[in-house]
Amino acid sequence: MASFVAVVGAIWFILPAYLANASPVVLGGGLPMDFGHHFIDKRRLFGDGKTWRGFYGGILVGILVGALQGYLYPHIALDSPVNDLTMTAYILRAVLLSFGAGVGDLTGSFIKRRINLKRGAPFPIVDQIGFLVLAFLFAVLRFEVPTVYVLILLPLTLFAHLGANIFAYLAGMKDVWY
Repeated sequence: MASFVAVVGAIWFILPAYLANASPVVLGGGLPMDFGHHFIDKRRLFGDGKTWRGFYGGILVGILVGALQGYLYPHIALDSPVNDLTMTAYILRAVLLSFGAGVGDLTGSFIKRRINLKRGAPFPIVDQIGFLVLAFLFAVLRFEVPTVYVLILLPLTLFAHLGANIFAYLAGMKDVWY
């Protein structure tokens, strides 16, 4: 039972980052974040797939999730000291997690361009958990990130990311299944 509670607590903790990372697939489009510019290696900084609308839309979704969590927490039985926060703290944590997830995704795209991987090409591990690692790093600037949550979420996210991508592919929201 304790392990189930830890998994639920970990998912509750990271939910703003998860949804911030997933929502640009739906909310994205428009002006690329790199404005079409190239790096010193003559390759795009991020590529057309990283847009301002997707980036900020993802952060907004994550913040809204954090606000909803702050509202719901007193009304649900989720026993975890790192989730017993004020509304302001929930929103701040959501900002850090969501912004970290966005920066993590951008970092992965930047690295992919440097090693000459095209948009949509697989980059195992980085594609699946790069956003998560940066979300943790941003969150730890202000909040405790329990080690057990990291140990639960790293492998869980590998499988969840793959499942979400397959779903998005089957639903016609992505061009590739990975």
